[in-house]
Amino acid sequence: MKKVCVIIPAYNESSVIKDVIKKAKKVFSKAKKDYSIDIVLVNDGSKDNTLEQARKGGAIVIDHILNSGAGGATLTGLAYARQHDYDIAATMDADGQHDPEDVLAGIRQSDNSNTDLLIGSRLINSEGMSRTKVLGNKGLSFITYALFGINVTDSQSGLRVYSRKAIDNLDWKSTGYEFCSEMIWRAKQAGMVISEYPIKAIYTDYSRAKGQNNWNAINIVKRLFKQRLTELFE
Repeated sequence: MKKVCVIIPAYNESSVIKDVIKKAKKVFSKAKKDYSIDIVLVNDGSKDNTLEQARKGGAIVIDHILNSGAGGATLTGLAYARQHDYDIAATMDADGQHDPEDVLAGIRQSDNSNTDLLIGSRLINSEGMSRTKVLGNKGLSFITYALFGINVTDSQSGLRVYSRKAIDNLDWKSTGYEFCSEMIWRAKQAGMVISEYPIKAIYTDYSRAKGQNNWNAINIVKRLFKQRLTELFE
């Protein structure tokens, strides 16, 4: 039986996180003959009751006293997976946007392939996504291709599955959401196999309010350009 660590980076998600964890645990229990799946929540300096609600939901909780950003929280989760000898890791969003069935499907696909970084793409079938979100995510994926030469449909997806090789070797510098693109670049640099699979996105009023806006997208692009130029001239 393989050990799997599902990492949920979270910041101020107290109103939904307990339900997100319980729903995921119920789905993951279907695979208990094949996988021992732990949910590890990285509480990234939340100012609400995310920590307490995550514990009530039954997650293993890692607590950041200070907010380190989505990139920093994800690194903490992967470090935990490495230190505790997990065979596979996955990441999913804390706002309920990801269907745990899609997470489990990704775990199975990763386990039965040579893929090191498996990205759940909302854009292979973008049904349910607003036109603005589709265009924004396609734009950021194009920027990722232009800067790093990596062609993926959904560079900003938070649902990802990591092989043991990825758990042991992935690292990045970004702390904000630009880490999503940098992670793909670092995986390519390390010779990892990168692929995608289709997922659906569950959008509620809550997840829409928590999601990325146009200003955030502009900042992501600026940081990616700055990072790429810095490394080119080092």
